[in-house]
Amino acid sequence: MKFSKMIHVARVEQGWTLAALATRMSIDAAIISKVERGLRRATRGQVGQFIDVLGLSEKDAFTAWLSDKILAELEGEPFAMEAFVVAEKEVKYLRKQQQDEASQLQTGFDGLVTQLDELASQWKAKKPLAGIQLEKLQEYFNVAYTYDSNKIEGNTLTLQETHLVVNEGLTIGGKSMREHLEAVNHHEAIDYLHELAQKNVKISERVIKELHYLVLKGIDRENAGRYRTVPVIISGSAHKPPQPYLLARKMEELMEFYDAKKQVLHPVILAAEMHLRLVTIHPFIDGNGRTSRLLMNLILLQNGFTIANLKGTDQARLAYYQALENAQADEEHRDFYRLILEVCVESLESHLEMVG
Repeated sequence: MKFSKMIHVARVEQGWTLAALATRMSIDAAIISKVERGLRRATRGQVGQFIDVLGLSEKDAFTAWLSDKILAELEGEPFAMEAFVVAEKEVKYLRKQQQDEASQLQTGFDGLVTQLDELASQWKAKKPLAGIQLEKLQEYFNVAYTYDSNKIEGNTLTLQETHLVVNEGLTIGGKSMREHLEAVNHHEAIDYLHELAQKNVKISERVIKELHYLVLKGIDRENAGRYRTVPVIISGSAHKPPQPYLLARKMEELMEFYDAKKQVLHPVILAAEMHLRLVTIHPFIDGNGRTSRLLMNLILLQNGFTIANLKGTDQARLAYYQALENAQADEEHRDFYRLILEVCVESLESHLEMVG
């Protein structure tokens, strides 16, 4: 089925008008109309949006879209079949090349990766957990994750105070309203992570914006869930984030990378790389670190791992920032990969110890 027909049928089955779908996708209805009539080719980013909103099969949608793209390029060409044969060989070569690159990325981490995979298998074997056991376990780790992720960004609530704010609804004297909202918001974002992971929702720009909205909800309503429109400078870092006019393309490239690598890279390496790339793009005015860590953990949860909690102690925060800075400065990502791998091992060990 052609991609244009696929989205038209899916829209009609939902009972939506062009305007209703356009509102849900934040795209002009005229653009969707042209795509449905085959007068305009959807971008890769738009295909992802159609998948999310219409509930399409990712494999079927991208297969149809790519097929249409190839046919449009080769239409009327006398050597089209010969070109298909050559292209097929090239695709197989590129796939092998990607697999080789993935293996190289993991070189030197074999012991850690093996340990991690063994722990992940043990964790999967423990499921499903009893309702009350799962609830208590998530409550314990979610509060700790909220505390540490916010502490990395300068929040001064203690672990106990974080628990009282998010689970008891108490107000802590001497602490700012923003710090209270950061705790409540982040805890809500973690709940949303679990929901997304359970439903296996496709990771997209829309999901990233939703996570960011939850992080800044009630703190900065104007910028929550929206890409920045002004240049930013990161205090204490030599890295210079891209200018605002480049963000749309940078974020599209981020999702293209994810789609291309999610079946190639080890899930933890992929999660670390997506965290690194998002925080390097720095698409938001504020909340980039927390959103990047949430994105990383969504990928981990969707692949059967537990939440990786980067600690907020001075020593741990320094190691985290240094690994990020090194990766952004010279594109050497191995220190950052090792850090995330070690945190994932620690997380799985803690979860397994808690369930016995």
